[in-house]
Amino acid sequence: MKAAQWDPAQQKVVVNEVPKPSPGPGQFLIRLASASLCHSDLMSMAMPHEKPITIGHEGAGYIEEIDPAAENKGFKVGEGVGFTYIVNYCDECEGCAVHNNHCLTKKSRVHGFDEPGLFAEYAAVDATSCITLPEELSPETSSPIFCGGITAFHCVDSCELQPGQWLVIIGCGGLGQLAVQYAKAMGFKVVGIDINDEILATAKSQGADSVFNSRSNPNYIEEAKDFMDRGPNKGADAVAVFSAATAAYKSAPPLVKLGGIIMVVGLPAAGVTFDALDIARGTYRVKGDSTGIPRRMKKAIDFTAKHHIKPEIETHKSLDAVNGMVERMKKGELTKRQVVQFV
Repeated sequence: MKAAQWDPAQQKVVVNEVPKPSPGPGQFLIRLASASLCHSDLMSMAMPHEKPITIGHEGAGYIEEIDPAAENKGFKVGEGVGFTYIVNYCDECEGCAVHNNHCLTKKSRVHGFDEPGLFAEYAAVDATSCITLPEELSPETSSPIFCGGITAFHCVDSCELQPGQWLVIIGCGGLGQLAVQYAKAMGFKVVGIDINDEILATAKSQGADSVFNSRSNPNYIEEAKDFMDRGPNKGADAVAVFSAATAAYKSAPPLVKLGGIIMVVGLPAAGVTFDALDIARGTYRVKGDSTGIPRRMKKAIDFTAKHHIKPEIETHKSLDAVNGMVERMKKGELTKRQVVQFV
């Protein structure tokens, strides 16, 4: 089968012929219908891989084969499914109750990092990581939901907001655009902040109450707080940082109200730093969320289908497009999720 692989020797993505996988114990073989590029994929490409590795951890497709140990789990061959991106976990220990990356009984692996990824015609996935797609979500377009979408939903949902309260979304690209949709569907007021006017225009069209360009407007913090008009305790009830830029995280504390929540989503290479005194005296609280564990997926997928949440996508019909997608992402040129559809 064909797979798009990061070649560390050439420092680019190439399409290679690789063996078609077989489902291991407790796994499904999935015929991919779509796979999409996530910013985290760049982290894999920065790792010291010794040989080419198939990249990608966002996918959706159809069950092609079921391992005997995965039978009678409520799935059937030909069914459209989505799935999280981790394999070889027990789903029973205390670590797996937090995140399957933390499995205490097995050495879990991540698609596209230390397990062959999803920019391939077929992939073997753990049955416990799968969920049947509702009819509103087509496997051909749903891959961005299975990292970006679920992450955006969980992060907005975990901000502890009530309808009518304010959420500032810093970084309105792929995940941020989904977060705007989720937040508005939950009844929250939204301010979007980004450095790209085209991205901000999309966020506004998706329901953001106001948007601000943090690069071209030096007064965006004060103007955003004035727009929210919360009285003496100025700032948003929560600020979710979807950008991986250090500057984005530095702008979060002045944008959040006294006692509000800062949600960590984006992953800067150098990590993030907050003032210990601010945290100790409750100036703000810091939380984080992600795709989480498979048993949390249903709430996110049901909400996505019910409220017709749709990622902004740019579709490609060949794995040959993946290297160009990666190069554009590195240059910061992307305004939509990049999806390869397998036809």
